[in-house]
Amino acid sequence: MAVFLLALSAACCLGLGFVLQQHAAQRAPRADMLHWRLLLDLMRMPEWLLGTGFMVSGLLLSALALNQGEVSLVEPLLATNLIFAMALSRVLTRQTLGRSGWVGVLLLGLGVTSFIVAGRPTGGGPAAGELRHWLVVGTVAGLTLLLVALARRLPLFEEATLLALAAGLLYGLQDALTRTTTQRLDHDGLAVVLRTWQPYAVVAAGVIGLLLVQSAFEAAPLRMSLPALTAAQPLSGIACAVGFLGDRLRVTPGALAWQAAGLVAIVIGVIVIGRHPAMPGSVRETLESIGAPPEDRSGSTDSGDGPDRDTDPDRRTE
Repeated sequence: MAVFLLALSAACCLGLGFVLQQHAAQRAPRADMLHWRLLLDLMRMPEWLLGTGFMVSGLLLSALALNQGEVSLVEPLLATNLIFAMALSRVLTRQTLGRSGWVGVLLLGLGVTSFIVAGRPTGGGPAAGELRHWLVVGTVAGLTLLLVALARRLPLFEEATLLALAAGLLYGLQDALTRTTTQRLDHDGLAVVLRTWQPYAVVAAGVIGLLLVQSAFEAAPLRMSLPALTAAQPLSGIACAVGFLGDRLRVTPGALAWQAAGLVAIVIGVIVIGRHPAMPGSVRETLESIGAPPEDRSGSTDSGDGPDRDTDPDRRTE
């Protein structure tokens, strides 16, 4: 029960923090995107600092949850951060939840429940050796670099989605490495932990993930980035946990089918919630923030395509 409460509390803090951070990031200079000076600019905004405070609290609570429960159990619960983001967004936008919002909430809740009940995540499996650790970490890092490289070739709105996916992969890896670090801290003490590479990888993944997600928040409305971030993190975390932490899931045909259905429901649920009108940052507001009038976008104010890199004067040159 403590793991559930810690994970849901972490999800609440993360959801609130993401909304506040995105509100602030939309006002950052466009030329700072994917540059470290973006974080320096955001640090001057009280709203972003408040959101970061919520985010750090969420990370600490999730670390406590990961110390007491398996990553494959905690990660699906952390995906509910989108529900808390929706709740705050409703206050900011004053929009009702509506049928699509309730469908998204229901899908997300049922998906989390289905995966946990069918999979019955447990630990205790043999932990992988250093080589397997590095193979998994290298795979996640390679996929992250690939997504960022592809994102830089796309318009802003599509770029935001890929950057959020990349951040989600890193955050999932960070969660798995956090569990490794806390377990070793409990057994061997701080002096031993500081001589291993995992805690430094946790910090590196967190900082790079923060830059990617803030750039995604700056590039487009929250509904273009947060669903991708929320969907990618548990998938990456579960894969890493099974890959090198020794987490075990039930592998009977029926259990695998329900687990797959649960993960699909989680992904669809976060997309439905993330695209809900109550999520902050309308297309019109985003276009105005980058100096492009809505009518410049093929005569449509609701299109999901971002402004072209070649025609957007505020984009940095490559």
